Amino acid sequence: MELESYKKLFLGHLSEKIEVKQPVNLYEPIYYILNIGGKRLRPVMCLLSCDIFGGKVETALDAALAIEMFHNFSLIHDDIMDAAPLRRGNVTVHNKWNLNTGILSGDALLVWAQQLLESYEGKTYKALNTLFTKTALEVCEGQQYDFDFETTFNVDVNQYVAMITQKTAVLVAASLKFGAIIANASEEDAQNVYDYGLNLGIAFQLQDDYLDIYAEEDFGKQKAGDIIENKKTFLFLKALELANEEDREKLIQFYSSKEYSEGKIESVITLFDMYKIPLLIELEIQKYTAMAIQNIENLTVSQYKKSSLVSFANRLMERKI
Repeated sequence: MELESYKKLFLGHLSEKIEVKQPVNLYEPIYYILNIGGKRLRPVMCLLSCDIFGGKVETALDAALAIEMFHNFSLIHDDIMDAAPLRRGNVTVHNKWNLNTGILSGDALLVWAQQLLESYEGKTYKALNTLFTKTALEVCEGQQYDFDFETTFNVDVNQYVAMITQKTAVLVAASLKFGAIIANASEEDAQNVYDYGLNLGIAFQLQDDYLDIYAEEDFGKQKAGDIIENKKTFLFLKALELANEEDREKLIQFYSSKEYSEGKIESVITLFDMYKIPLLIELEIQKYTAMAIQNIENLTVSQYKKSSLVSFANRLMERKI
């Protein structure tokens, strides 16, 4: 199937399953967050993986919806923690309603996600539920590390990669493994497709860090938003690691100020360029992408199906999905 076909199938399932019911103030925010857009990458990955391993794609729809629900639960709560005004260009749930509604609707999404997995039976349900709870806890741990990093400069690149692995990459990986489990793939294949997702998720987030500063103007994001918000991304941490004492102090001073300044952005980018940080992060992105491709080569499926996963990875990294 084409990627758009998976997305269309998923959106049809979403519209069938999600409705505003009583109490309206609980379910209306859920309906809202699930219908304000998003690329639906994770559910598409679940359906793609099920298809790759010879499963019937329709049987993976509840699992795909569970993943999307969990993802949106985490977004609602992340937005509350970050006091974010917008999500996907729309007002965040806690701002459109209120803080308590955001917390409760997020909680309901999490429970509803787990409830959807009950449509599977026996070994399949146990494997899905075990992976779901493991992943959910890892995402929470990643979010806590991210929160902790805001108040310290005692963080290194390895800790950052570990954080984005838990906060972002594990859910990408679990989405793919969900599809493999439902299709009754071998444990080895299920692990390899999980590792593919893990490495791809890391590469994707690192590229996001890079594009935040170095993308062309039409990327669709506020340029250098991570610098403005003092986010300790790979670029900043690598620069901090390589900088001499004087430049290190400059970086720390810039990232200690919450005031917006064009001068700050230009100065930080100059320091990044001086220490060849763009080249270093590109090498890191290439490393994790190559590891993801190697995970594909280890799968016991046809070369055509392997090519589909390579193509998916390339399109994702080129931001064409």
